[in-house]
Amino acid sequence: MIGIVAIIAAYLIGSIPVAFLVGRANGVDLRKVGSGNLGATNVLRTLGWPWGLFVYVADMLKGVLPVLLLPTFAHVRGGWPWGVAFGVAAILGHVRPIFLLGKGGGKGVATASGVFLALAPTAAACALIAFILVVAASRYVSLGSLIGAVVLPLVLLIQERQFTPLVLVSMSVSAFVFWTHRENIGRLRRGEERRIGRTQEKRA
Repeated sequence: MIGIVAIIAAYLIGSIPVAFLVGRANGVDLRKVGSGNLGATNVLRTLGWPWGLFVYVADMLKGVLPVLLLPTFAHVRGGWPWGVAFGVAAILGHVRPIFLLGKGGGKGVATASGVFLALAPTAAACALIAFILVVAASRYVSLGSLIGAVVLPLVLLIQERQFTPLVLVSMSVSAFVFWTHRENIGRLRRGEERRIGRTQEKRA
């Protein structure tokens, strides 16, 4: 029973709408400007690098902290499966935050990176490096996120040398990231995706 309560707690942690709160503090409703997404990229484009970096780190911590701390607080046993359960709950909370009535969350990349930074730090670090290199070369944050989502399970598979449960979970999370980026993929294919550094127009 206490494990279920901890999963709910992880979801609530993930649901904290950091980008929304940062936007409000700066007099902006981020759901109505730029991409309308409550993620670090829209914060970066709308409010600048310092706030964008702050939101990315905060959203990442929403994935790290439940995985590292909740198993101890909840006194649950079983190793990484509980960590995965708490991490998945945090990601779902970020994407569908209860504090915003289940709408208008982010796309889950920063929180997922935090989850795997706690579960599989080497693979997560490789994915983060791939993300940084792709964004630096292309200035497409969405493309960097997609490449990072591919690198993560590949590195894990190389490490594990078989399709372990953790590898399968990483593949599922990767597929989820692709699903949340389906509109970005369409814009990338059409050459309409905005690059970092270009001014975002307000949504109608």
